[in-house]
Amino acid sequence: MMRWVRGFIEVESLDRFVASQAKIRGILANSHFGEDFLKDFRIPKYVLVPESKSENVADVPQCPVLVFINSKSGGQLGGNLLVTYRSLLNENQVYDLGQEAPDKVLSRIYANLEMLKHNGDEFATKIQERLRIIVAGGDGTAGWLLGVVSDLRLSHSPPIATVPLGTGNNLPFAFGWGKKNPGTDAQSVKHFLDQVKRAKEMKIDSCHILMRMRTPKEGPCDPIAPLDLPHSLHAFGRVSDSNELNVEGCHTFRGGFWNYFSMGMDAQVSYAFHTERKLHPEKFKNQLTNQATYAKITHSQGWFSSSPSQSTSRNIAIAEFAKVKIMKNHGQWEDLQIPPNIKSIVILNLPSFSGGFNPWGVPARRHNGGFAPAYVDDGLVEVVGFRDAWHGLVLLAPKGHGTRLAQAHRIRFEFHKGVIDHTYMRIDGEPWKQPLPVDDETIMVEISHLHQVNILARHGCRSKSVHNPESHSSEGNEEEDWDDEETRESAEYKKFGAADTFKLPEEIDITHLS
Repeated sequence: MMRWVRGFIEVESLDRFVASQAKIRGILANSHFGEDFLKDFRIPKYVLVPESKSENVADVPQCPVLVFINSKSGGQLGGNLLVTYRSLLNENQVYDLGQEAPDKVLSRIYANLEMLKHNGDEFATKIQERLRIIVAGGDGTAGWLLGVVSDLRLSHSPPIATVPLGTGNNLPFAFGWGKKNPGTDAQSVKHFLDQVKRAKEMKIDSCHILMRMRTPKEGPCDPIAPLDLPHSLHAFGRVSDSNELNVEGCHTFRGGFWNYFSMGMDAQVSYAFHTERKLHPEKFKNQLTNQATYAKITHSQGWFSSSPSQSTSRNIAIAEFAKVKIMKNHGQWEDLQIPPNIKSIVILNLPSFSGGFNPWGVPARRHNGGFAPAYVDDGLVEVVGFRDAWHGLVLLAPKGHGTRLAQAHRIRFEFHKGVIDHTYMRIDGEPWKQPLPVDDETIMVEISHLHQVNILARHGCRSKSVHNPESHSSEGNEEEDWDDEETRESAEYKKFGAADTFKLPEEIDITHLS
């Protein structure tokens, strides 16, 4: 009995010690930021709200920020984060994307800034020069903000930092902001603000996607969104009759992406995931649960199965229903031969896909026309293929990558009447179901470089600039080919260090990899 009591006292004392240490760390953290810390980020009301009373502010903030939060992202995290930011900053500089669209907010603020500058307000001029944007949400939300800033065509677009509140969080991860959902308490937010102030600016390419089809004689060919309409389909829609891209007798759709476009296996799984999440939102409360559900859907659709009879649609290779052309040099199209076993194709603009994987990997230095490392501002996209879900798992290896197919300025898909009547496509994590021709007409999808905007990146992030000498230091690192099936037998392949949050469903036998 005494031994048990002594043990209880020791445990309780240890708990008190741990709690006291945590309290001390909190006090030290608070003292690190100091009372004046938030002054570096706050923007006076008169700068944000037109016709507000002018204020006398002694010092211009070093890092004025506008904060856009998707309050529906991350379960309760988005709403909690909104409350915390508004409690720390001027509530007029923190916006709920569910209440007001970012294009309206930014147009209003920049119009007010221009008016203040015209009236000789030097404070407003400095605010505009130093302004940074924070966006909290999934990849679709982040892409939405990037697209709005790009469309504004400002002389100097404000750089954007991304808070990972989604499931994949590819955009934040690519620029060093992590992929795990952040804390929403005041101390976590202050820490993030401090990182935003220290972050460096980078240019990032945007990609334009154009889809055109003859008005079908029978059956619709419009994109079909899952039950939860994604942001990409708000931006990816049919052009008006007066639009210069419109062609008589055709349906023309246009949109854009920042991270990736994909077609086939992964887009089909994503479509099912979004539909399930809309039908049963109570099952999607946190990031790990979402990732496990994603893996289970992949398994249930048969993408891990080696039996061709389990599912007909998943065994249709890309080459069986699409012709692919690329433009390496401006003005010269050439055919791209897609291997007959490729069932999923990914067009990459950033080195992050499906929760932080890099399908392109890091090729050795280019020799004799081989592949080069990827840069986020070189005007090129990387084209990668996958055979099935097992092939996708090669990305778990430290130097794993998919089947590298091409690097190009532009890429074009031509879909004809064939073996299937639809496929699945995805932009930056947001999927749709795409009907294919049932007559002799063709559907054309073309992807090309569009613009650039500024983004904020933390030191050491995986995204590299072609203009930054530090980016080229990794090119000389020779890389083993982790796409080759023989090398998958290596013991090195079993080191799953690339994705510490990835979870496989219990039904999948991991020994299949060895």
